[in-house]
Amino acid sequence: MNYLTANNISKTVGEKLLFQNITFGLEKGQKSALIARNGTGKSTLLNILTGRDTPDSGSVVIRNDITVSYLPQMDNFNEDDSVIENLFNEDTPIVQAVKEYETCVTLLEQGLHDRVPQARMDHAVLEMDRLNAWDYEAKIKEILSRFGIDNIFKNVHELSGGQRKKTALAKTLIADTDLLILDEPTNHLDVEMIEWLEGYLSTANITLLMVTHDRSFLDNVCSDIFELSNGNLYHYKGKYDYYVEKKAERLANESAEYERLRSLYRRELEWVHTSPQARTTKARARINNFEKLQEQMNRKVENAPEAFKVQSERIGHKILEISHLDFSFPDQTIIKDFSYIFKRGEKCGIVGKNGTGKSTFLKMIMGEVKPDGGKITPGLTIQFGYFSQNDFTYPGNKIVLELVKEHAEVIRMDNGNYISAAQFLNHFGFPFKQQYTYYEDLSGGERRKLHLLITLLKNPNFLILDEPTNDFDIDTLNLLEDFLTNFDGCMIIVSHDRWLMNKLVDHIFVFEGDGVIKDYYGNYTEYRQAKDKALRIQKRAEKLLREQEEPAKPTRTANTNTNKLTYKEKKELEALEQEIAGLEQEKADIEEKMSAGQGTADDFAAWGRRYAEITALLDEKTERWMELSEKEG
Repeated sequence: MNYLTANNISKTVGEKLLFQNITFGLEKGQKSALIARNGTGKSTLLNILTGRDTPDSGSVVIRNDITVSYLPQMDNFNEDDSVIENLFNEDTPIVQAVKEYETCVTLLEQGLHDRVPQARMDHAVLEMDRLNAWDYEAKIKEILSRFGIDNIFKNVHELSGGQRKKTALAKTLIADTDLLILDEPTNHLDVEMIEWLEGYLSTANITLLMVTHDRSFLDNVCSDIFELSNGNLYHYKGKYDYYVEKKAERLANESAEYERLRSLYRRELEWVHTSPQARTTKARARINNFEKLQEQMNRKVENAPEAFKVQSERIGHKILEISHLDFSFPDQTIIKDFSYIFKRGEKCGIVGKNGTGKSTFLKMIMGEVKPDGGKITPGLTIQFGYFSQNDFTYPGNKIVLELVKEHAEVIRMDNGNYISAAQFLNHFGFPFKQQYTYYEDLSGGERRKLHLLITLLKNPNFLILDEPTNDFDIDTLNLLEDFLTNFDGCMIIVSHDRWLMNKLVDHIFVFEGDGVIKDYYGNYTEYRQAKDKALRIQKRAEKLLREQEEPAKPTRTANTNTNKLTYKEKKELEALEQEIAGLEQEKADIEEKMSAGQGTADDFAAWGRRYAEITALLDEKTERWMELSEKEG
């Protein structure tokens, strides 16, 4: 069943053509990602699909009997209204019933009993019963809790940028919708929140189109990818690895075709220059074909980026020593008695909930924050390159290239060659024309990228990066990933980009709160799997402890050894081993099917549901297997 169809959509902004005559559709149950470089029209296309903008030509058709919810990059909240007024501004009976019930409950929790007489509360409960709204209310409760939205009477204009984004996302998810369109939904979310949203969207019975730069999130939620490039739209029916492979094939084919056309163009140009004015029909036709060939030659051809490695400054034996570090805010312990000695070439990731002190730790290393106790000692040869989240300002009346040249006119490559500052900028997505843009005219994302590039081109041998990937498109992320992979020095990186962390880091500092920092050797996925396993074991241990504390039930045979498996339990254990192996194989088969890029939207929806079922079954059966294995001894 087709939910949305875009027919021959074109859009130009100023003199820039964003896309031309693109056609695509979304089927019921399809979950797709839209990716492209920044500034190529992703958000404009979403605005056209949702009726917030109009195309220059073409049309968008959405089924009349479906509902659509849209999360734009910039919210359209009423600034004078409270959070709850903006969350529940739909005038439907069920939404208004939930709004009234939530208002009553929140007021009572705040001790404002005089504002909620018993008659009001009774009426709110009766309305919830009458409209059968309790499941909907439970869903809302979970979403608001996950996003930390507790003060629902706070005015929207009092919220921070991150809180506004979370409120807007919560409002979009709360809506009972058929088609969900999201523009960068993971911005301002920490990893734990992203993983919850990932699980929610991957199992929800919805049709989804989203713009995202989070490759792990994309891979775990979406079954196919649309790419907007050079005004065209390309469709890849598979996950991210499949997209990378097929895009490389497309670029190779386009490059070969461009070379063929260039050779043909040279021959035809020579004929045009040496031939007399066309008088015959055949000659005029050849000239017309030559003019069409000229148009094709003027089109941009996207090339795959080449490997890029900058020579770092020499690094000595002593790198960085942290000894018995302590730091606290008046109401919070950030670091307590932490010690570590960095080794040459070490790449360390840092993870933890927002507010646990990750950025503060980096500032202590850089000497911007003084510890309460302990010592941080860098080696004599260490040259730090520090990319912070917000602490960067450059003169607004200077052009981009001028700012870069203040730090380096040329950059030395690992092979001994040099490239200019302009070539360096062009490689990372600042085309030569944009390099003459004034800094004050850059967008927030472009300013962040420029700050990162200035950090990199100083040739540091120890990089400290605090959320370097925010606001970057996937192409820029891939370039940054390649650069950091080839970087020979040491690195500490704080990032919610799990894909990047998996590619780069050797080990992870986990900020657990209350001053506790644990060192886990492995990448983020391995850490997360170990954490989930430890949590299951902990829950099982707590369950066993509760059972042991309960009064013992009388048994018929006093000499029965309860620590040994019964015959029935042995058979169950054997069966569980086979079932777990079968489920793991089925899970792997589904992953292979989804990555292969074959199948209909209904197939992908069915595979997604089955994948979620298998994951839940594996957790359940693994926990029971561990219980029986422990009992067997």
